[in-house]
Amino acid sequence: MDLRRVWSVLAALTFLTAEDAVVARADDVPRYKLVRHDEDYAYLVDSSRRSDWSDPIKHIRLGHNERWFLTLGGEISERFEFFDNWNWNPAAAPDGYWLQRYMFLADFHLGSRVRVFSQLKSGIESGRNRGPRPTDEDHLDVHEAFVDLSLGSGRGSVLRLGRQELAYGSSRLVSVRAGPNVRQSFDGARVIVHPGAWRLDVFAAKPVITDPGIFDDKADHARTFWGVYAVGPLKLFDRASIDLYYLGLDRKLARFDQGTAPELRESIGTRIWRRAAPWDYNFELVYQWGQFGAAPIRAWTVASDTGFRARGLPSTPRFGLKADITSGDRNPAEPTLQSFNPLFPRGAYFSEMQLTGPVNHRDLHPSVDLHPLRTMTVTPSWLFLWRQSLSDGLYGVPGNLIRSGKGTTARYVGSQVAVMVSATIGRHTTLSADYEYFIAGPFLRESGPAHDVTFFATWVGFVF
Repeated sequence: MDLRRVWSVLAALTFLTAEDAVVARADDVPRYKLVRHDEDYAYLVDSSRRSDWSDPIKHIRLGHNERWFLTLGGEISERFEFFDNWNWNPAAAPDGYWLQRYMFLADFHLGSRVRVFSQLKSGIESGRNRGPRPTDEDHLDVHEAFVDLSLGSGRGSVLRLGRQELAYGSSRLVSVRAGPNVRQSFDGARVIVHPGAWRLDVFAAKPVITDPGIFDDKADHARTFWGVYAVGPLKLFDRASIDLYYLGLDRKLARFDQGTAPELRESIGTRIWRRAAPWDYNFELVYQWGQFGAAPIRAWTVASDTGFRARGLPSTPRFGLKADITSGDRNPAEPTLQSFNPLFPRGAYFSEMQLTGPVNHRDLHPSVDLHPLRTMTVTPSWLFLWRQSLSDGLYGVPGNLIRSGKGTTARYVGSQVAVMVSATIGRHTTLSADYEYFIAGPFLRESGPAHDVTFFATWVGFVF
């Protein structure tokens, strides 16, 4: 990688950040969203509300009708990662490498009935010893390209057709995969309606395969994904909300520690959550059934994230505790499969290290968010990880088997100490650094190489 190019990009971002800090006022402009197609800049038709340097490209009039306008935007991310003992393997040489992500969007609003949204992506990896991982590199491709057709049946009800991101709930099961260098999208159709205070999504899609070349991404015809997802207020509890959903996944070939076979899996779940201080919470329960080859599937997960904001302490820290369980296969000799399938989870599920995923596991994950400055968050945390079933193995974030559970009865996988520092500069720029150390436990020592893992990452993100 050309370091001069990296530093020139960082210098340009710093300059724009300085402009941002001077011109924009945080109370005048909305925050950028994780899913960019959820942003709406129709309010900028009123020129008196333009306070940010990027506002002129957020509402470009297309003719005399104010409902005809174009929004432009994008993202630049420059990231450095370092691993020592990748996957607990002492034979893996220390490895430092760069990841770059560039995205550009164009959002056409053609009156009140039609919208056309498109987004290009480019992901580049440089210097990794073993070459790019599947989600590290995609030189240039179409990430999103869909049309919204108004159904005329209430507030914001639309039919969406084409390539699009899907993200639901807290991204435990369906996410845009924002942590890895290349995000996830789907080819399909979605109907979005708003009955009263609720939002209801019905969709059918195929995940898009990330190929590293130019305009070569395509739908994965070996997987089909569909579902119904509803979100609304839960009046039983103060300022709480509830998600109710059904999700289906058909995979022509799936691999678990029990074996390899076609998989048809259905999931039903609910999530109860609240973001308001001082107590916030996020509880989720999922049950899965279906067929793995000729055998039935019976799997489940229970997940929780509870936090308390101590308003009486300096910088109002948030003390948090995550506690999750996902089922694992109880007996490889018995045909029923109990291994949970996380479907399309967020990439950095437990942390930025992304070594382990939510299959056949138990975890406790205490943390605290500290704010030494108004624009800075420091988060020390400690993850403790066990296997749920002693007859199943250890899996990665997307559900891939990385260590078989055969030949060991050890339950404790290990623990991971981490410190994340993140700072926002103005509206557009985020600077982050993350240090993690994974202490290998008995399961890792008995199932293969088991050296402790050191991980460090630092990155700058610029959004406009």
